[in-house]
Formats: sequence, structure tokens, C-alpha cells
Amino acid sequence: MLFNNLDIFIVATYCIGIIAIAQYVSKSKQGHEKTAEDYFLAGRSLPWWAIGASLIAANISAEQIIGMSGQGFVVGMAIATYELTAAIALIVMAKYFLPLFLEKQIYTMPQFLEHRFDNRVSLVLSFFWLAVYVFINLTSVLWLGSLAINSLTGLDLFYGLVLLATLSLAYSLWGGLKAVAMTDIIQVILLIFGGLSVSYIALNQISDGAGVFIGLNQIYQSLPEKFDMILSFDHPAYKDLPGVWVLIGGLWIAHFAYWGFNQYITQRALGAKSLPEAQKGVMFAAYLKLLMPFVVVLPGICAAIIYPELEKSDQAYPMMMALLPHGLLGLTFAALVAAIVSSLASMTNSISTIFTMDIYRSFAKSKPSQQRLVTVGRNIAWIALVIAVICAQPLLGSMESAFQYIQNFTGFFTPGILVIFLVALFWKKATTLSVLVAAIMSLILSLVIFLVFPEYPFIHRMGVVFLVSGFGCYFTALLQGYSNQPKAIDLVNINFKTELSFNINTTIICLILFITYFLLW
Repeated sequence: MLFNNLDIFIVATYCIGIIAIAQYVSKSKQGHEKTAEDYFLAGRSLPWWAIGASLIAANISAEQIIGMSGQGFVVGMAIATYELTAAIALIVMAKYFLPLFLEKQIYTMPQFLEHRFDNRVSLVLSFFWLAVYVFINLTSVLWLGSLAINSLTGLDLFYGLVLLATLSLAYSLWGGLKAVAMTDIIQVILLIFGGLSVSYIALNQISDGAGVFIGLNQIYQSLPEKFDMILSFDHPAYKDLPGVWVLIGGLWIAHFAYWGFNQYITQRALGAKSLPEAQKGVMFAAYLKLLMPFVVVLPGICAAIIYPELEKSDQAYPMMMALLPHGLLGLTFAALVAAIVSSLASMTNSISTIFTMDIYRSFAKSKPSQQRLVTVGRNIAWIALVIAVICAQPLLGSMESAFQYIQNFTGFFTPGILVIFLVALFWKKATTLSVLVAAIMSLILSLVIFLVFPEYPFIHRMGVVFLVSGFGCYFTALLQGYSNQPKAIDLVNINFKTELSFNINTTIICLILFITYFLLW
């Protein structure tokens, strides 16, 4: 499918516009030299709307739009559990984790562990996150984005990788987190508009112009199983979404590790001007999460009706975009590019933050200047993207579903990470050795279960590994004397109270989720 001149003009205008806006919002005052806090945390000045939009823009990228639409094509609405239940994880993060992180005035998650334990724990987690971000997150976003561009324009996959990486660097490399976060409201508006446009056009085509509700009803009549939120044991996708266990089992481990302790997610909240402002932003993101099934899953379900013979499920969203008229096609393509480059920018900024603030500062022979820290951060950002561009096709080229690849392999580490942070925050007896034991046990046990029991659902695997790693942490602390640690956090001095509006919105979101699962069980 080819774009016409209008489509090309819209996409070009978006690319030039987002770079120009990013440069403008990140411009320093005359005579002010950009500090590490300015570059990595936007000077701790982000408003709630920028935080909320940036959380979603960092999260929703090619892996969700392409990968989750692909899973919508194969599985149906059940895959939306990842989006819907994430709203609860966001609320828990805002109420119980953020007060502790903001009180410590940290830059990174590993830095928090250094405050609570020591430099060994910080460095282990720093190297781990760098590896995951570069070889799993960056590569998957780049590959799926390039796949979409190839499907829509015929552009060679490698050139698509280079194009996305270059655009991401062009608008984020100079300005850092502020350039990313302050432009993400534009990215999110485009993202939601683009996804809803695809769903609207597809449903209209299915109903032969009779309207979206008629189209939705026709899909339900033809493929009712696509609207099951809880899969039965005999469902082919039960291994990935094991029935009711998605609500009461290991998925929560992935959620809390991702939304609570993932650097490129929490970094937005760490840049907030205040705790209440950060909590408002997270609540805004929780509401946006409830929209995501209509934006990223419904197009895939529509594709199961319109293009039932697709060779690869990840082709579903690009094929649905082919239905759009010119002009709207260009705008929706710009929305897809927006989602990809905003996630790439978020990840590379977090990679540069962790490397600079946790690794480079630890090994530097003398205290580096603020300018030196910013320079190192910028260099690491482009180096990480170059590595990801080179590795993307070898790692992901043969994968049937990149979305499940990401969930499966990050699941090797998330149980241990969750154990480490939970005991760091809330258990005074946790020692450095006990959390290192938990991390090692998490990786080894995950690999053993994956290799010996390959059919065992990875959500169950995360639950088992979390419990075993947690016991290993407890037993190690017991052997070391089971005493309160000098660096433990005194929770008595932390205020976990939230504003009335936060509590009301929490109730509303919980009710929406209860009704959704009650009706689509």
C-alpha cells in the first residue's frame, strides 16, 4: 500500500513538528547550564498531565499496538487483561511506593537500592536493567515498528529500524526527560485518536456502513469466543492467559514489578514537582489504561473477521490501517510512529540515566561535573539505540508473537525484582545478601522451569518463582541473625494518605473493572 501526497505531508509535518516542540520545551534559560537533574528528571518540575501522558506513551508502543493487536487477532479480548488490571497496579504504586521514592529524592531505582542496601545490589540491578532494556525492550519496539512501516510502505526492514532510531534521537537526545514528557501529551492524543479511528473504520466496514455498534454485534455473533475475558482450560492460548489465574495469580507480579519499580516508567513520577502532582498524573494514566482495549485490542479482533487468513498475527494492525482513507491514513501512521518513538525515547533516556548515575559515577576516579554527566548520558543513549538496531532482526525476526516473547522473557527476572523492592521498602530485616540470593534464585528457577516444563504457563511460573525467591530471601536473613538493618526505612515517618479525589477515582476505576469482568466472564 502506498501513501499519497497528503499522507506524506501529514507524516512529515508530524516529524518536523515534534522535533521543533521538543527543542522548544527543553530550551534552557540564558546563562543556565543544564544539570543532571534537568536532563534526567526534567528539573523535578513535571505537571500531572505530562506525567500521566508520558507514562502511557512510554508503555504503549509497537509491542502493544502491533503485538497486542496480534494477540487480539488470535485470542481476543482476554489479552486486554494486561491493560485493564494495570490500572490497579498504577494506583497501588501511586499510594504506597511513590511516597517512599520521592522522599528519598532519587534518580533511579538502583540508586534507591544503594540507599537501602549497598553498592553491590545497585550495580547488579543496573547491569540487569541495561541488558533487558537494550536487548528485549528496545529491540522489540524497533522491530515491531519497522515491521509495521514495512507492511504499510514497503520500506526495507533495516531502513525502518534506522529511521525510527534516528527520529527518536532527534527529538529526545538534546532535551532529555523534559523533551520526552512535555511532548508526550501530543503523542498520546495521536495514539488514542489513531487506534480509535482504526476500530471505527473497521467496525463500519464489517457492518457495511450500518454503524460501529452493529459491527460490534456482528463480530460477537460470529466470534463470541473473542469476547471471553477469562479463558477456559482447553483454550489454545491458556498457556499464556491461564483462566482466572490472570486475576489472582502471577500477572500481578509482572504488574507491580513493571509499574512500581521499572525505571523508564517510574522516572516520569520521580520528575514530578510534588507527590500530589505525581499521584494525579498516575491516576490520569490509570484512566487512560481503561481506554486501551479499544485502541490496541479491538482492531485485532476486527482483523479476525476481515482478514481471517493472515500468516502472522503481528500483521493484523498494519493490515487494518490499510482500510483507512488517505489523510486519515497519514494521521494514523503518524500516531503509530508517535507511539514507537516516544517509547524509544523513554527507554533510551532511562538507559542513559541508569548508566550515568549508577554505573559511571560508581567507577569514575573523581567526582564528574554536571556537564560531564549530561554528555555521558547523551552518548549512551545513541550507543544503546545503535546496538538495538543491529540486534533487532536476529533476536526477533523468527518470533511468531513479539508481545508474548517480551512477557515470557522479562518474566525470568520480574519475580526476583519484586521481592527485592518489596522487602527493601517494607521489611527492616532484609539484608544485602538476602536480596542477592532472591535475584539469583529467581533467574535460575525461572530457567529451570522454562526448560524442564516448557508448557507450564509463564504466569504460574512467575508466581512459583516469586514465592520461592521470597522464602530464599527470608531464610537468608534468618541465618544472618534476623535483625533490623541500620539502613532500613522507617515507615512511621512516611505519609501514605491520599487526597479525597484520589480515593474517589480509585473507587470508580475498581467499579468499572468489576462490571467489565462480571459482564464478560
